[in-house]
Amino acid sequence: MSIARQFDFIPVEEYLASELDSPIKHEYLGGAVYAMSGATNAHNRVATNLTSALWARLSGPCEAFNSDTKIRIRLPGNTRFYYPDASVVCRSNPPNAAFQDAPTVVAEVLSDSTRRLDFGEKKEAYLTIPSLEVYLLVEPERLKVIAYRRTEQGFVKEEWEGLAAVLPLPEISVELPLGEIYKNVSITEDT
Repeated sequence: MSIARQFDFIPVEEYLASELDSPIKHEYLGGAVYAMSGATNAHNRVATNLTSALWARLSGPCEAFNSDTKIRIRLPGNTRFYYPDASVVCRSNPPNAAFQDAPTVVAEVLSDSTRRLDFGEKKEAYLTIPSLEVYLLVEPERLKVIAYRRTEQGFVKEEWEGLAAVLPLPEISVELPLGEIYKNVSITEDT
């Protein structure tokens, strides 16, 4: 008979305190902490371009955040903290908070190592956030953005492809040309 290995779960407060001083970012899933991996230059360019394009177009109470800002998700039975590649928040937490609770838009740039999580576990968790209007999945090596947009019938999947495509985000009064998201990223357009 084998003995199940036990794990010490970390309280939220301990996670948040340790994350402020950590040289490595960690995501938090109900007490378990997971180190995040690095990314390619293409991934980082797409994420930076996306955040910059959002930042340049936003006005009013909404503001864009980069991948250093955690999003807290309160699920029945556990709390999670994820670091999306970009987010837009229109009802911000206080400046001294280490996370945001009410994103309107969350974006993940896909990679081989995160694709399954971004389309599965993270998507399901993000879509439970009451304030979330759009969840974006951005391909770093193809001119393609997938949007899950909140409607009266629930979240609906949309796809935007090609350099000339413009992603409408009326929820935050923004239109994003894919050409800006993929600026300085070497991609052969196949559409």
